[in-house]
Amino acid sequence: MKTLNWLYICFQYCRNRKHQMGAQKQSIPKYQVVCNHFKKRIQKGYFLPGDYLPSEHAICAQFNVTRTTTRRALDALLNEGFITKERGKGSRVVERKNALGLLTVKGFSEVSGEKAETLVVEDTALDSWNDIPYFAPSSKEKDSECVSFSRLRNMEGNAVMVDKTWYSLDYLPLISAKDFVADSFFKTLSKQYLIEILGSDQELRSEPATASLAEQLNIKTGDPILHISIRFTTTKSGFYIYSEVYCNTKKYPISNSYFI
Repeated sequence: MKTLNWLYICFQYCRNRKHQMGAQKQSIPKYQVVCNHFKKRIQKGYFLPGDYLPSEHAICAQFNVTRTTTRRALDALLNEGFITKERGKGSRVVERKNALGLLTVKGFSEVSGEKAETLVVEDTALDSWNDIPYFAPSSKEKDSECVSFSRLRNMEGNAVMVDKTWYSLDYLPLISAKDFVADSFFKTLSKQYLIEILGSDQELRSEPATASLAEQLNIKTGDPILHISIRFTTTKSGFYIYSEVYCNTKKYPISNSYFI
C-alpha cells in the first residue's frame, strides 16, 4: 500500500511539473521564439554578415506562425541591429553598428577593421575590484572574484589606445584574451556565450599621460590623453563589464555621428 501511495505521489509530481514547464513555454510569445532562433544562429555564425534569412513565407511554414508574427520577429531583429531589410530581397544579416556615445557596442576591433592591430599587454587573470577607479561594482560583484585583461590598440602602426577591462568570474569564466574571436571580446561574448552588449555609461576626462602610458602610446610623459571610463550593460542579468580606456588622439580622434 505504501508503494502505491509513493507511486501516486511521483505521478502527481511529474504531471504537475510537466504542466508547469508547458505553461512556462507557452508564456514566451511566438514572435520571440522565432526571433531568438535566428538571433542565436546569427551569433553562432550559421548566418554571416551579408547572408539573407529565409523568406517570410518559409519562416511561417517552418514555425507554423502567421505572417504578422513573422514580421514582428524580423522587426525585433532589425531593432536590435542584427538585420537590415532590403526591398525585394529580404532580410540581410549585418554587423551590429549601434553607436553608444563616443564608442560603439561593436568595440574597437570591429569598428577599425583591417587597419587595426590588438596586442595583449596583460592576459586575463584574477584581479581586484579596488583597481577600478570610477564606476563602482555592485556588492554582489564585489563578493565574487574579479578578472581583468589589458590590451594595446594600434592603427597603421600608430599606438592609439590602451584599455583595461574587468568582469565578474561568477558570470563568465576566465577566457584568455589571446583566444578572443577575431581579437574581439564583444564578438567572443556574442558567438561563444550568446551575450550581447545593450548599452553603456561613460565618463570622459582629459589627463596628462603617466610615464607608463606615455611609453605604451609612444608620446611624452605629461602629454594630454583622453581617459574614458565605461560600464557596459549586457543581455545577461546582473552582468556588467568595466573598462578604463586611454586614448592618444593626436592622429586618430574619437568620432561619433548622430541625427535628430
